[in-house]
Amino acid sequence: MENNDKQYVIDAMAEDAWRMFRILGEFAQGFEEMADVGKAVTVFGSARLGREHPDYGKAEALSADLAGRGYAVVTGGGPGIMEAANKGAFEAGGRSVGLNIALPHEQAPNAYQTDKVNFRYFFVRKVLLVKYSTAFVVFPGGFGTIDELFEAMTLIQTKKIMPFPVFLVGTAYWRGLIQWLQGTLVRAGTIAEQDLQLFKVVDDVAGIPDEIEKYYASGNHGGFELPS
Repeated sequence: MENNDKQYVIDAMAEDAWRMFRILGEFAQGFEEMADVGKAVTVFGSARLGREHPDYGKAEALSADLAGRGYAVVTGGGPGIMEAANKGAFEAGGRSVGLNIALPHEQAPNAYQTDKVNFRYFFVRKVLLVKYSTAFVVFPGGFGTIDELFEAMTLIQTKKIMPFPVFLVGTAYWRGLIQWLQGTLVRAGTIAEQDLQLFKVVDDVAGIPDEIEKYYASGNHGGFELPS
């Protein structure tokens, strides 16, 4: 091996070692910051849906209700639906947690956070979002929202985590996805029919807090029936 090649390998190994320490540091900081969060509901949704969008008001109202019942509200800390959820909890006097990610062109931490944790790596943030969640509420969103939804579905399906309620808000928005899951994945045998009970699709968010409490009070965490 030429000297230049050896130096390249050494430099690459050093870079990977520092990256490993940065990752471990993010995990350590996140665990420390979230250790006392208690029962928490994570709200997902698009950063691109502003205050004029009906789902912004829904997310804000839901989070205010959750905060009033003693739940912390956790989001990705950005604008849009994340801002709405943090705002609802913050203005209701509750704990409003933002797990912020550094992005080049979109993410700016919203102003409604009682607790802020900053991340460089998406996968570290996703671990924290799942680890401390009592439930997921998923509003319409794009690639990031769908990625986080299916991450949770995979972990619950494979029993890597204890199951928890997952709500998809917006029948019209999610209909195409549900039809694809039913008509393609179930039919092909790549998921089971009962996997469709791991989440619930709703339009009215007002009943979500009661459903979360009922879910845990029952002790029967068998999933939801898929609406017709």
